[in-house]
Amino acid sequence: MISFKFHTPLLLFLLSLINLSHGYFVTVDAHAEECFFERVEQGTKLGLTFEISEGGFLDIDVKIVGPDGKVIYQGERETSGKYTFSAHMPGVYTYCFSNQMSTMTPKVVMFNMDVGEAPKAEPKEGEEGANHDKIEEMIKQLTTSLTGVKHEQEYMGVRDRIHRAINESTNSRVVLWSIFEAVVLVSMTIGQVYYLKRFFEVRRVV
Repeated sequence: MISFKFHTPLLLFLLSLINLSHGYFVTVDAHAEECFFERVEQGTKLGLTFEISEGGFLDIDVKIVGPDGKVIYQGERETSGKYTFSAHMPGVYTYCFSNQMSTMTPKVVMFNMDVGEAPKAEPKEGEEGANHDKIEEMIKQLTTSLTGVKHEQEYMGVRDRIHRAINESTNSRVVLWSIFEAVVLVSMTIGQVYYLKRFFEVRRVV
């Protein structure tokens, strides 16, 4: 039987990893921009995953800016995306979603901000430190995998809702078009009957 003994620092490390992924929904109004901020140390791995769930053509402008004002990533009219990078310097990194190109339609954005572990200043020495490093690495990999699964489930839910809305809209249009066609056919039939009736009445009078 294999048993694991978790020390308090290791348990805190596990809990911190679980809380490093943040999932949000935000509504970006027309001609508006919403920004979020994350303060990290140099070398920390950062990730942004997003998808537009509602609004217009399901597109939005995305921009990531570093503490020095340098644009790390910029995309226009994107429906979904995933971008991962390492912090080139310590400070506050900014994630912005811009709906400036929309005239009147707000957009609903689902996104996740993943913050990795800050690089260690000094590696641990000794057998116990090596074991702790291995366990921490295993926990980190497991947490990353679980976070990925969670994100995929959220995206599948959003895609399912989008496709359901599209199907319902299409069905409504098909029903309305069918009703319109039926009204046109009935109107044409009544018109033809009335015309023929009037035609033969005129012929009979003559």
